[in-house]
Amino acid sequence: VQLQASGGGLVQPGGSLRLSCAASRRLFSIKDMGWYRQAPGKQRELVATITSGGSTNYADSVKGRFTISRDNAKKTAYLQMNSLKPEDTAVYYCNGNLTWGSVWYFDNWGQGTLVTVSS
Repeated sequence: VQLQASGGGLVQPGGSLRLSCAASRRLFSIKDMGWYRQAPGKQRELVATITSGGSTNYADSVKGRFTISRDNAKKTAYLQMNSLKPEDTAVYYCNGNLTWGSVWYFDNWGQGTLVTVSS
């Protein structure tokens, strides 16, 4: 089971992007979800999380600029990124737990989507 992340691209500083993450098979439901990022030469870091109940948590570096959300009907999670800075440049990954009926699939990763913030 995999997650599919999309929405990355090149944006100028101060701009916005919205990343999406959906299960590769629509029969799956997304439970707890997180967005991570890995900049060149750096370790992967947690950006934001959202529980199945909608509770959210953010890294200090993105608080007030990024918003994680979910659309259960579309079985998709989002990361709205505003006021982007060059230091936000990274490959962004989604990670989450999925269910298919009563069966759980833990720790699923998306393939990553590149976000480049540059003028």
